[in-house]
Amino acid sequence: MDRNSNKYTFIYAVIMVVVVATILTFVAVSLQPFQKQNVELEKKKNILAAFNVESNPDNVESLYKEIIVDVFAINVEGDKLENVDAFNINLKDELRKPPAEQKWPVYVAKTQNGDIKYIFPLYGKGLWGPIWGYIAFYEDLNHVFGVYFDHKSETPGLGAEISTSEFQKLFIDKMIFDDNGNFVSIDLIKTDATDNNYAVDAISGGTITSHGVRDMLKTCLSAYLKFIENNKK
Repeated sequence: MDRNSNKYTFIYAVIMVVVVATILTFVAVSLQPFQKQNVELEKKKNILAAFNVESNPDNVESLYKEIIVDVFAINVEGDKLENVDAFNINLKDELRKPPAEQKWPVYVAKTQNGDIKYIFPLYGKGLWGPIWGYIAFYEDLNHVFGVYFDHKSETPGLGAEISTSEFQKLFIDKMIFDDNGNFVSIDLIKTDATDNNYAVDAISGGTITSHGVRDMLKTCLSAYLKFIENNKK
């Protein structure tokens, strides 16, 4: 075949496309187990972060097994669901469903002295994309033990501050129920929230992201209210 002909060029291009596509597919399939493992480890690391425990790739698995003593899913009525893989529930997908069909994960953690903490996942919308995180409560299911927030594309130095420890520490010991037992969630306000049990300081210059965190907390925690009512001490 004439190597200078259009026919040869076309056949050669087709063969190269097929070969390259086959190689890329093989590599992608081969790496899937490692990618899945990395995603799981990152998720466990974030859950531990809400529990105020720092971890790294070398110890995250062992710490998670030591601290997280139970994982299960509930419905909005607070009932425990059987035969549901709670760890792999995607809140983005659940929030698209009618409330009656939603499934919500619950992580139960235990401290070294035997105290129980509850950790709930969160998912919402920031300025430029999704935001997410975890919130841990004392056994009274009212006072915050710790939080972890992250984002996909919030503005560095502004909305992206939600992923800093300085911002996340503001939530510790805040409350989601007022003195009368009414659910108030946690607000983000522009005025000094130091002495406010139900609010933290909003991010300066990150108003929309702050509102996103506020709305995320209220929306997701509302789904756990029945469970909280049945289990708080």
